[in-house]
Amino acid sequence: MKYDTLASKGTVEKTMKALKPRGINPEFVNTKEDALNRLKQLIPPGVEVMTAGSTTLDQIGFTDLLISGKHSWKNLKNEILAEKDPVKQTELRKKSVTADYMIGSVHAVVESGEVLVVNATGSSIPSFSFSSDNVIWIVGAQKIVPTVEEGFKRLREYCFPLEDKRMKSIGYPGSALGKFLLFEKEINPNRKVTLIFVNEKLGF
Repeated sequence: MKYDTLASKGTVEKTMKALKPRGINPEFVNTKEDALNRLKQLIPPGVEVMTAGSTTLDQIGFTDLLISGKHSWKNLKNEILAEKDPVKQTELRKKSVTADYMIGSVHAVVESGEVLVVNATGSSIPSFSFSSDNVIWIVGAQKIVPTVEEGFKRLREYCFPLEDKRMKSIGYPGSALGKFLLFEKEINPNRKVTLIFVNEKLGF
């Protein structure tokens, strides 16, 4: 299947309906500008915000917003990057998994409601799966797939080569298929997981 084609309105609606009983709050916006505005509405002032490395967050302008400091949140990623001691930086990364809000994207959403993420180091997986009370995923509508198997295929054959190429283009050795998360269901009533579909091709 084509992994860069936006899902139809009917497929998006079907997938959103399947996400609800899995404890994931689905939303839909039309543009990346709408996605950024919705993020601003969802994150209350004064809270800790951590982000997973995400081309999608770059594309909607959220990464630049955090860097600019023109917001009222505590930007944990900025504190991590400002620390030049590798040992201390690693400790800050470990502590950041308990951030009030974890913002990122995913690599595939199955029509039946499962969510798939791959991460080279696994640093975003604790927050996505357990340790952050609030998770918000911004997801281009091209990431919807019909089955879990097709989702893993999308990760391996489409997402990874693009991310590997991107990493090499900015001077790194490349990426890796390090750790996978198959998010079946959220059972903790005290956590809020929100997935916002955007009717634009965003990220990989």
